[in-house]
Amino acid sequence: MEYIPHGVCSRSIHIELDGDTIESVTFIGGCNGNAKGISSLIRGMNVDEAISRLGGITCGDRRTSCPDQLARALVEAKKLGTG
Repeated sequence: MEYIPHGVCSRSIHIELDGDTIESVTFIGGCNGNAKGISSLIRGMNVDEAISRLGGITCGDRRTSCPDQLARALVEAKKLGTG
């Protein structure tokens, strides 16, 4: 699934799920090292656990962040039943 984030530096988030398990996440744009770190940490994690941990995180004075946008993308992926 491809998700277009809003209010952050990254331009796109690509998500692959296997059922309720996160197989891979790739950010296009944004802070390269942080995006790679987030992607590595959540690989193999349950979708609901990742949403719970990442949702609501802010970046500076923004109301959102790349982790928060990833949580929103995962919510969308669950609704679609695809990754």
